[in-house]
Amino acid sequence: MSVLRDDFLWGGAIAANQVEGAWNLDGKGLSVADVAVFKPNLDVTDYAGHNTVTTAMIETAMATDDAKDYPKRRGIDFYHHYEEDIALFAEMGFKTLRLSIAWSRLFPTGEEEVANVAGLAFYKKVFEELKKHDIEPIVTLSHYEMPLALSLKYNGWVDRAVISHFTRFAECCFEAFGQYVTYWLTFNEIDSVGRHPFTTAGIIPDQCQAYSLEKAVYQALHHQYLAAAIATQKCHQMIPGSQVGSMLTKLTTYPHTCHPEDVALALAQNLDNYSHSDIQIFGKYPVLHLKRLQAKGVAPDMEAGDEELLANGRADYLAFSYYMSRTESADPELEKTAGNTIMSVKNPYLASTDWGWQIDPVGLRISLLELYDRYQVPLIIVENGMGAKDTIEADGSIHDPYRISYLKAHIEEMKKAVAMGVDLFGYTSWAPIDLISVSTSQMSKRYGYIYVDQDDLGKGSLERRPKDSFYWYQKVIQSNGDELD
Repeated sequence: MSVLRDDFLWGGAIAANQVEGAWNLDGKGLSVADVAVFKPNLDVTDYAGHNTVTTAMIETAMATDDAKDYPKRRGIDFYHHYEEDIALFAEMGFKTLRLSIAWSRLFPTGEEEVANVAGLAFYKKVFEELKKHDIEPIVTLSHYEMPLALSLKYNGWVDRAVISHFTRFAECCFEAFGQYVTYWLTFNEIDSVGRHPFTTAGIIPDQCQAYSLEKAVYQALHHQYLAAAIATQKCHQMIPGSQVGSMLTKLTTYPHTCHPEDVALALAQNLDNYSHSDIQIFGKYPVLHLKRLQAKGVAPDMEAGDEELLANGRADYLAFSYYMSRTESADPELEKTAGNTIMSVKNPYLASTDWGWQIDPVGLRISLLELYDRYQVPLIIVENGMGAKDTIEADGSIHDPYRISYLKAHIEEMKKAVAMGVDLFGYTSWAPIDLISVSTSQMSKRYGYIYVDQDDLGKGSLERRPKDSFYWYQKVIQSNGDELD
């Protein structure tokens, strides 16, 4: 008998900006993702290069309708293939699909008073299709796709004015789709503002002239915390029984050795990672975190009533992504390796993916135990997977034992944590279908159970083709996680 609950939500996770395409159809406005440049030759350790964005780069992107250099504009054309894709998810037995709503598809500039009718109609069709297949949607409101116009006008979330625009967008979604959606997430990996400010919060570094970029990051984060709290309260009022979660990148960090300085560095990283979910679940800033920001001169400016807003808009559950663990050391000479848009010391005990991300299934068990012990709220893993290069055999088959091995090991550790008492209600791997990667906008970095015939330059038929992992995950779901071989 499975250790997982009978109604466990098995599925996968996608984001509008990485799958939809149709960037200039049916009234959609430009988003920050639509100006993300294809970077095929970026070294996996060069995350400064990944994060580089300037006003001039944005203006260059806006001046062209070309999608070759801006792959997120084309995605995998989920906009026209959603029925086919959802049918494939249903064939695997999905109980849930985590997806996002492109803000600029409903409000092209973010400042419109009335939503774009064509955008509303598209998402209604998607939700109807999911309902037809008994697939429960988990909807992220902001997943790296804020309207570009808000970024240019306000420097993104740095300006408090963006809160009201987001709130209007959220209320529109609750009203239009509340009959289909129970589970909501406000911001994808809200902690990531510091790692990629433009992607997550629309911050353009060269426009931070009256303040430092670091100050802008924490101001933007504060405004997102407030917006999430307001949206959570609105959702509870508008959709009885709804659940709104906080979403964290779980960056579990180990000390490289038992040297006290290594331990202190790891502790600092873990406390910083927790600070974001602390604010959204406990409803207040951690004392040490706020003191650290004040000491550095980067604490956000707050207004009267902000603390009350945070306290009254606490998240109902915690969703998190987990791809790898990190290692910290005081020794500057140690070898570094890439991770989820972050660098850390290479852990000699772990293997790595082609993109340098270290593979640590036990770290998922550790993460689940730490998070549940800290927060005592229901948890859900909403991203877990590995990017890899897949090969189509002469007979058309796609063998991906490396992906199966990765996922199997992580699910085994997930089950161990549940057996120890963790309240876990779902698992949505990233991603169920090949899509455009976040960091370099590559297609060749493939995550899916379903192969999409498209290369990095956008060439291909877009044909969907199941990989071996498709049939493996089908059996995992059928057995509620018992059959992993």
